[in-house]
Amino acid sequence: MTRRTGVPFHQLCVVVGLPMPTQEYRFAAPRRWRWDFAWPDRKVALEVNGGVWIRGKHSRGKGQVNDFAKWSEGAAQGWLVLHTTPALLESTTVYSQLRRALGR
Repeated sequence: MTRRTGVPFHQLCVVVGLPMPTQEYRFAAPRRWRWDFAWPDRKVALEVNGGVWIRGKHSRGKGQVNDFAKWSEGAAQGWLVLHTTPALLESTTVYSQLRRALGR
């Protein structure tokens, strides 16, 4: 995901001193579930949910039910999953939260 700055999120992580995340990390084989960004060695993931203001996939009934199943399976496996929107990827809050989550 490239931000308005023109720098992809995974590269911005390195710029702000975070480890490089794995993109589209598949965590629940044989299911096809993937985390948008993950730090598998620390079991921390970041899900970027778009379309929240326009009734996109993640804000409609079926999409939410599917997301709940995915997030619950992740929790059962010990994952800490943070959630954000594409616009908030440029927020210092996201990087601060990730820094705390990765340091736990």
